[in-house]
Amino acid sequence: MNISRTKLPRLQFLARIVRKEIRHLRLTNQRLFPDAFTPEKAGQLETDVELAERVDAFVSRFGRLQDTVGDKLLPRYLDAVGEATGPAIDNLNRAEKLGLIGSAELWITLRDLRNEMIHEQLLKHKTRILSKLWERIGVQRIDIILKHRNTPLKAIHRAAKKTGIRL
Repeated sequence: MNISRTKLPRLQFLARIVRKEIRHLRLTNQRLFPDAFTPEKAGQLETDVELAERVDAFVSRFGRLQDTVGDKLLPRYLDAVGEATGPAIDNLNRAEKLGLIGSAELWITLRDLRNEMIHEQLLKHKTRILSKLWERIGVQRIDIILKHRNTPLKAIHRAAKKTGIRL
């Protein structure tokens, strides 16, 4: 896999941004989800300002990470390795076929849930959506590992396959 010298700096920059966004999301994730996000916990959002702020931070950081990877990093990476790029759904499907993400369908489901949370004004609906997200992914370490299908497996890829969830 040869990446043009002119495209490499932008990819490296985006990778640094994604790593930073992952670190921030991990911190929020650890504080928000030390245990299951139950309906009882969701009921506390109206009176627990700190919990409500952590939920908002999680939604914001998750959305920012997903936007950076899906709208910026993936298209740039696909282009850099000579793959066709197009609308987001096409890029996600191509990334899935290349083994860069586990499931374009799950990515879109998570994006739709995230969009519902961002646009939903009523706290009750936000908690319902957050509970759906919890049911779907549970307690997860948040790491994103991109691997082109022609790249040999390294220790990090084997560990991710063993302990991670494919997106």
